[in-house]
Amino acid sequence: MKTKGKTKLKGRELAARLIGIKTPIGGIDWQPPPEEQDRARQVLTYLAEQGALWDPYDIAISPFVTQSIVDLRGQLRINLENLPIDSVLHEALHAMHAACRHFLEENQSPRSGYGAPYEAQLHSTLGELRALFGVHIARIACAYDLEVDTRLEGILPPEPEEDLRRGR
Repeated sequence: MKTKGKTKLKGRELAARLIGIKTPIGGIDWQPPPEEQDRARQVLTYLAEQGALWDPYDIAISPFVTQSIVDLRGQLRINLENLPIDSVLHEALHAMHAACRHFLEENQSPRSGYGAPYEAQLHSTLGELRALFGVHIARIACAYDLEVDTRLEGILPPEPEEDLRRGR
């Protein structure tokens, strides 16, 4: 993982990484509700502590990763409570909750287990989950102008190439 000398990635700096994804920062004057911004900050802090989102794949052990995703899904459900349904935070948490459900469906079936084919399945579905989480973490950080812990940098959308930034 690259650290680039920063300890955290700033929310609105991630906007360039969200090509084609709707964010509410069309106007620089938009201010999120303070209680929603606080909840978003708490969510990002919690997610940064979840090793299943950033631990190296070679140490991923199916039962432990699966239990971590079960716990994560439960916490997301709690964080969804009392959020406006049309908020960016609600949309992102709802999508992450669905990604957890998909991961669990794929890894708690009779075909999941131990050994090379099962590890490949675990790594594939874990990669899908991390990619989806990365997009939504970037959306949250951008919308609420929050910093993202560098542990999560590896799952964030990549920076666009310079040519794409210029519209070429």
